[in-house]
Amino acid sequence: MGDRIDLLTDFGIILILIVGISQFRTPRGARFGNATAALALACALVAIAYRNPLMSLALVIGVAALSAATGSWVALRVSMIQIPAMVAFQHGAGGVAAFLVASVELTRAGRETLTSLGEASGILGVVIGAATFSGSMIAAGKLANRIKQAPTILRRHNSLLLVIAAVIVALGLFAGLSGSRSVVASALVVLALVSILLGMVFSIRIGGADMPVLISFLNATAGLAAALCGLVIENRLLIACGATVAASGSILTHVMCAGMNRGLLSVFTGIQPTRARLGTPVSAPGTAEAATASREEEMISTPVEPRGALEQDPEAQGLAVVRAAQRIIIIPGYGMALAEAQFEVARLAEWLVEQGRTVRFAVHPLAGRMPGHMHVLLAEAEVDYEQLCDLNDLNDDFRETDLAIVVGACDVVNPAAMETADTLISGMPILRAHEAKHIVVCNLDDKPGYSGVPNLLYQDPKTILLFGDAKATVRRLLDRLTS
Repeated sequence: MGDRIDLLTDFGIILILIVGISQFRTPRGARFGNATAALALACALVAIAYRNPLMSLALVIGVAALSAATGSWVALRVSMIQIPAMVAFQHGAGGVAAFLVASVELTRAGRETLTSLGEASGILGVVIGAATFSGSMIAAGKLANRIKQAPTILRRHNSLLLVIAAVIVALGLFAGLSGSRSVVASALVVLALVSILLGMVFSIRIGGADMPVLISFLNATAGLAAALCGLVIENRLLIACGATVAASGSILTHVMCAGMNRGLLSVFTGIQPTRARLGTPVSAPGTAEAATASREEEMISTPVEPRGALEQDPEAQGLAVVRAAQRIIIIPGYGMALAEAQFEVARLAEWLVEQGRTVRFAVHPLAGRMPGHMHVLLAEAEVDYEQLCDLNDLNDDFRETDLAIVVGACDVVNPAAMETADTLISGMPILRAHEAKHIVVCNLDDKPGYSGVPNLLYQDPKTILLFGDAKATVRRLLDRLTS
């Protein structure tokens, strides 16, 4: 009877967790979903503590209170721009937890009670947990701008990864087949160190526009490590929660790769498939640098027609097209997050709606430094969720759009993805802002985005360039519109 009650309790907790996660699909439901998921985890902690009497309740309560206070202190002081780095750090913390639990179970007295599945899961938990930890710390450092954000490619990088992986397999087999606790403990220490090296070498080569893929992938590996620990300690709740995180992270990783029109292997190995221009014959493929240089020479040799009498005052030109536009699409990017311009952008959109204009936000899946970053920023600025549209929902509407306003976005609106072969973004689906009747760009400068590919949108005669701090630029536009 007791086992049946435990099973029903676990099922109920897992159901509450799934209900909470299902609310994350919309900003309106996210707060309720977050509270619901937190309730499920709190219930899981109570259930585990009840079933497994604690040796020192005071110690557990003290550590839990200190951890909760520390977490709350950090969360209250983290700005929205720091959220991606914090998420990466949390994935690393999950990896550490999984590594520690698996290590303790594999080295404690009475190890012979572990099943073969439990022992294999424990060794995998050590490897994946340690690699997730170091990989997440590298990702957090890149996102926090503590280390170089661009990819760092070592000599024979892929070969080095294969050698490290082979060493890990050998150490894992040795630890699994050894019968001595001391030998196993020593093997696990070495295994953990090599796994940490694997995570570092794996993550250090990823940067720029590929960071959302890395973040979602580490989310999946942290969940997988937790599920493996659940198998070691035979805990249904940990298995279910870890598997849920692993599954959602895997799906998100696939979505991010689809957003770039690249495979996971391409992102993680750096092997770029040859890409062709859309609808245009391409000559023999060369390097990305050669293709970009060729396009730059074409830009220099092709004169751009003057943009009219307002050429000397781009801001006045921008005001004119904003006042005349009826159908408007706003495209936010990471530059908006850096400038903390989401509130000004939201106020501009609100004013336009009050004037009877149709305003929508086009959010590319790769906009920002982690999945959903732009949605979070716009939700913080209280933008109506009904105004937020994904790439596939809105891309065909640009041709009928009077004005596209780009705020801090570059690669995700760069026509080079469709027109130039053999670059990091060639073939990547973009928001087709260049098809709008007019384009206003509120970016910091004319430098390329994280891909390093020059943005051809800046050369379009329809484009009005308002370079500078996006927050100040949008604020000036709104002030002049409302004055």
